[in-house]
Amino acid sequence: MAVVIVTISCLMWVAALALTMSRRQMLAPVVSYLALLVISFAEDAARYQLLPVNGVILTGWLAMTLVVTAVTVLQPQVLQAQRRGTAYITAGAVTGMALGLSAFSFGIAEHLLYSIMVLLTVIGAFAGMLFFSRTPKGEDVALHTGRFFRYMLAKGFPTVITVAMAGVAALLALAVSREIQ
Repeated sequence: MAVVIVTISCLMWVAALALTMSRRQMLAPVVSYLALLVISFAEDAARYQLLPVNGVILTGWLAMTLVVTAVTVLQPQVLQAQRRGTAYITAGAVTGMALGLSAFSFGIAEHLLYSIMVLLTVIGAFAGMLFFSRTPKGEDVALHTGRFFRYMLAKGFPTVITVAMAGVAALLALAVSREIQ
């Protein structure tokens, strides 16, 4: 049953990443949170949790999911419908998350890895937005226009929350695999 639960959770994260680049971006953090919630139910044969996703983690990410969803709902409809640059932001966030997870191989303390992964996810999303603003389609949200940070928060905030939740599960999986070895 654990394989089914983990597979469902992974498919939900793929759907959440696809939603970050769609007109329904507001649903991406919700789907990502549900994936984190689903994976918290995965147990091994001895009925122990596969990943130590506890109530504190779930409550913290639920609060962030509610905040980002509320902020997205309050945006003007024109801004909600925009998709420009979301692929760049998502690619940057995923790259940042991967770099944050690679810090695991340096033997850094596990409590710092969480912060490093989230910080690099934010930096990656920012870099993706910066790359997009240098393209012809992104000139009107370039850094010097004053709309850069507004658009970055509108499109980057949901993406960062979505990607970081997947990163948390990956980080917990790495930590569990380190303990097993």
